Amino acid sequence: MNYIKITETPSNHDNLEQLDTASILQKMNEEDQKVAAAVAEVIPQITKLVDTLTERFARGGRLFYIGAGTSGRLGILDASEIPPTFGMPHERVVGLIAGGDTAIRKAVENAEDDTQQAWPDLMAHDINSNDVVVGIAASGTTPYVLGGIAAAKEKGILTAGITNNPGSPLAKAADIPIEINVGPEFVTGSTRMKSGTSQKLALNMITTALMIRIGRVKGNKMVNMQMTNTKLVDRGTRYIMEGLGVDYSVAEALLKKHGSVKKALDAER
Repeated sequence: MNYIKITETPSNHDNLEQLDTASILQKMNEEDQKVAAAVAEVIPQITKLVDTLTERFARGGRLFYIGAGTSGRLGILDASEIPPTFGMPHERVVGLIAGGDTAIRKAVENAEDDTQQAWPDLMAHDINSNDVVVGIAASGTTPYVLGGIAAAKEKGILTAGITNNPGSPLAKAADIPIEINVGPEFVTGSTRMKSGTSQKLALNMITTALMIRIGRVKGNKMVNMQMTNTKLVDRGTRYIMEGLGVDYSVAEALLKKHGSVKKALDAER
């Protein structure tokens, strides 16, 4: 490899086993404080991805995440939260992980080393040229992710790559590289730590900004959230109270009548 794999360089801290608990946590927190600044550096690239997604979503396009291990799980987590938070169908943002659903909870041996499997996983969803594939790999070298990105590009599908190693194969392969340099991990090579945190921040930014851009947020409220439990019904009721200037019982009745905050506000204003 002709680049420095920063995620594998020695930690800034040593003799960890000799530290007391408070010192371990303090030093870990010192490292974590570097993450948001690293993500800030790639906002221009995230902007490009979100603007592209906004255009493609207007044409019925979808967002696919592919990853392995922690990166794959984070993609699935982000995708799974879109329907309840923004009321979008499950199939519009999809997370795929090397090894399939079993790998969400337990490691599947050698699954990430399969360069061929990501494309069949994507094809199971009838992926097409309106869609966008985002590969997530801290190392930037995960074969499952690289194979999926290469196959998607070959079929004319736009790709992006989220990695914590600038200059990595993933960064070079993706149409929109998002290279988040968080530096060495607290425990050397443990990319579930700062790298994973940076990926979670980036994914939050991508889908939240996208949902705002396509009209799934009003003001600062999740007006399209699914009313799937008591907490969310109460939240939706209070949004309607604020939006229409009515009391709780009236707002709750309107929510039940219309089925969503947005529909209630649109109909009753």
